[in-house]
Amino acid sequence: MTVEDGKIRVVVVDDHTVMRAGVVALLAPEPAIDIVGEAGNGREAVELVTALAPDVALVDLRMPVLDGVAATEQIVAGPSGTRVLILTTYDTDAEIERAVEAGAVGYLLKDTTREQLVDAIRAAHRGETVLAPRVAERLVARIRRPAPVALTSRELDVLNAVADGLSNADIGRRLVIAEATVKTHLLRVFAKLDVSDRTHAVVTAIESGLLRRPGRG
Repeated sequence: MTVEDGKIRVVVVDDHTVMRAGVVALLAPEPAIDIVGEAGNGREAVELVTALAPDVALVDLRMPVLDGVAATEQIVAGPSGTRVLILTTYDTDAEIERAVEAGAVGYLLKDTTREQLVDAIRAAHRGETVLAPRVAERLVARIRRPAPVALTSRELDVLNAVADGLSNADIGRRLVIAEATVKTHLLRVFAKLDVSDRTHAVVTAIESGLLRRPGRG
């Protein structure tokens, strides 16, 4: 197929025929974009990109034969230089991370407007990172989220004993350590969890997922 100079060559990959046709119809009027191929699964996408070396591949995530993440990995690892732009309905942290780690330059949701999609394709072609606003918000929130506190196994043993209502002396007998050592472990736990007493240490540890809830094992 002969492509006019200056046009961004794009392939559209989606296992839903109607959705794929909708994306193609959405982009067809754009003079700067040329749809050079379509694929219905990840395997077809890899083969299509290998054959056509388009500038940008719009790739859905959940597809048969080979999913979008696996297809992205293979496309990025290949010699085509094709930029992969994910276009999906899924915006969970796990999905976003998998796509980014696979090498996608962008992550858009299917409620994206035509103008936003065209702008994203142009940006992806330039090698820029493109994220849907909702996706960007999730990533920023994740980055800003404090790193999980790490307690040692012994500190967790002590905290579990505190949650069971044991005194320092009882904890020492249960763990076969000196009462002074129990106090040292508790002081370290307080510092790590930024609390000042036993009750808040247990509550904070449970809320943070560091400690089992009493009675739940």
